[in-house]
Amino acid sequence: MFIPNLLSTESGSESIVRARIVIVEDEPDLRDAVAEYLGAAGYDVVTAESAAAARSLVETQSFHLAILDIAMPGEDGLSLGRWLRSRLPIGIIYATAAGTALDRIVGLELGADDYIVKPYELREVLARVRSVLRRVPQPQEPQGKKASTDRRSVAFGPFQADLDGRLVTGVNGAVIDMAKSEFDVLEVFLTRANRLLTRAAISEAIGFTEDPESSRAVDIRIMRLRKKIETDPANPKFLRTVRGEGYIFSLPTGDGN
Repeated sequence: MFIPNLLSTESGSESIVRARIVIVEDEPDLRDAVAEYLGAAGYDVVTAESAAAARSLVETQSFHLAILDIAMPGEDGLSLGRWLRSRLPIGIIYATAAGTALDRIVGLELGADDYIVKPYELREVLARVRSVLRRVPQPQEPQGKKASTDRRSVAFGPFQADLDGRLVTGVNGAVIDMAKSEFDVLEVFLTRANRLLTRAAISEAIGFTEDPESSRAVDIRIMRLRKKIETDPANPKFLRTVRGEGYIFSLPTGDGN
């Protein structure tokens, strides 16, 4: 049975942190319907009718996931999403009207974890929420609870990727700003280094269904990754394209652990 919470272990027992979701939608009926459905599924749900109201909520509360309507009066969802990402390690799902492919592509380029198209089925919303929350960083264990030697980490070039802490550092330990969706793809490559991965395999590994939009989403995330880890993104050293086949992450033997 699926448990819609983020779990950590403490003293041999489960310490449950309910996943908190904020829904930002200017259509009251739709907003309330989604909130009621997700609430019945066991999530802690808060709603806001505008970006301004959402900003006020974030001043006093934290969230694991935001569902943002792109086309809202005043500040739109894309702008709000950028602001949220600057404040919280939060998953973001954009809601967009049917047929507006440009909005979906822009949202993915800005670091969205997923999107839903209106009008949408509530069961689909729940499935996408579950998929994104599986990729949201788990609450950190108390200091000293887990030895640092147990952490999974991979070194490549000047970078060090802490796969458990979901953190990438570069020269002199500088933290590389990376959206969760970007780290998801990087983790897939680092745990399958030196292997050819098709778009379908990458999509499956990060919880996407394989369709043209998913393939485009994978390509966008890879493009953003290259800008952050490659000296020359047009001629990548690590994340290389195999024309007509997919991608391969070149990692010298002996790197990582």
